[in-house]
Amino acid sequence: QVELVESGGGLVQAGGSLRLSCAASGRTFGTYAMGWFRQAPGKEREFVAAIRWGGRNIYYADSVKGRFTISRDNAQNTVYLQMNTLKPEDTAVYYCAANRFWRAGPMINPDYWGQGTQVTVSS
Repeated sequence: QVELVESGGGLVQAGGSLRLSCAASGRTFGTYAMGWFRQAPGKEREFVAAIRWGGRNIYYADSVKGRFTISRDNAQNTVYLQMNTLKPEDTAVYYCAANRFWRAGPMINPDYWGQGTQVTVSS
């Protein structure tokens, strides 16, 4: 069992930055690939970024590539999403997710989800 708790969301102006954190419970955190998803009002939840347990395999959605950076600290059971050059269209609830078997491409069917943190980018 893995419990995920996101933090770091908030209100920021376009062009600004935010760093989201996701703290995970459970001694098996280091064996899971971790991902970030987001859901804007009236839209379906979409994949943002994923990182494998060792940190070598990383994949981003095209919409955030070059602006967002995913990283993890297995000693702290935490995964991060550094978001730079934010745009109003990045406004969404951001969710952390864990998947035991992800290796490449967009993460699908995560095993665990966090409760989400709101990110609002004003123009």
